[in-house]
Amino acid sequence: MNRSEVMHFVKSTMTQKKDFPPFKAGDTIRVSYKIIEGNKERIQHFQGVVLQRKGSYTTETFTIRKMSGNIGVERIMPISSPFIEEITVMKRGVVRRARIFYLRALKGKKAKIKEKKF
Repeated sequence: MNRSEVMHFVKSTMTQKKDFPPFKAGDTIRVSYKIIEGNKERIQHFQGVVLQRKGSYTTETFTIRKMSGNIGVERIMPISSPFIEEITVMKRGVVRRARIFYLRALKGKKAKIKEKKF
């Protein structure tokens, strides 16, 4: 087997990506995340704005930010995680950058992202 055949084999066997809807930085999404506590399982929803997507194939991650009271909470999740049950796109945002870390410094109405009409 040559190198390209090996790479194709690894990508086809290792990539167990679920079919998630396409999303990008600026979109508001809801992630249903499976949490296992002892012998019990439950689904926890985390809804927020996507700050960035990073990586490719099985190493791809995305960062979500939400405001919990007056405190910003960010979570980095691998897209190939077996604990992610589903991703739902709530709103499409209009931003000019792929990484919108400037959102961390903004509060209130200034932290709003324009919504893209479907």
